[in-house]
Amino acid sequence: MPHRIRTKARKIPQQERSRITVEAILTATTHILIKEGYDTASTNKIAERAGVSIGSLYQYFPSKEAIVAALIENHAQSMICIIEAKLKLVSDAPIESALCELVKACIQANAINPKLHKVLLEQVPRIGQLEKVTEVEKSLRAMIRSYLEDKCDQIQPQNLDLAAFILAHTLENLIHAALGEPDFLVDEQFEKELIALLIRYLKSDLVVGS
Repeated sequence: MPHRIRTKARKIPQQERSRITVEAILTATTHILIKEGYDTASTNKIAERAGVSIGSLYQYFPSKEAIVAALIENHAQSMICIIEAKLKLVSDAPIESALCELVKACIQANAINPKLHKVLLEQVPRIGQLEKVTEVEKSLRAMIRSYLEDKCDQIQPQNLDLAAFILAHTLENLIHAALGEPDFLVDEQFEKELIALLIRYLKSDLVVGS
């Protein structure tokens, strides 16, 4: 029977000292993931980098995977909060304005820690709690679909689930690709081209295959 990897934290820190310890562990994990990669990270390396004993680390996390899962959850929530806050402000805005702000928000969210984000996407296995690395994309799809519900008479696609899927994956995939070309993330032309691409998809009356 294969060994089941534990990816949930053992306990949530309540006191300030405990929170500082956990934060040090997460910060150390971030550094190691970026510098050395997921496969070479270990609880011993993380504890040493964090300046805590291995026993202290195991009080909160049963494994390396559990630490990374907590890191993913924090990172994903920070990204989702940025996008959600921006979309709430433009919930009644015209499509062009809303897409402009959506693109800006997604670029901003992915720029929180692009090196860490790249490692989490490319190196972390999708097991247990580690599957939360995809939480941002799922939340983005839901937020886009919610916005489009009142815009059916203004857009060409009428399958909102499919439209939200295409828009979310177009945004996430192109921005993720731009992580390998960091200059693009701060290039206004990249932002403008991405906005134009999304607008053309939603507003075009071209029927493919007719």
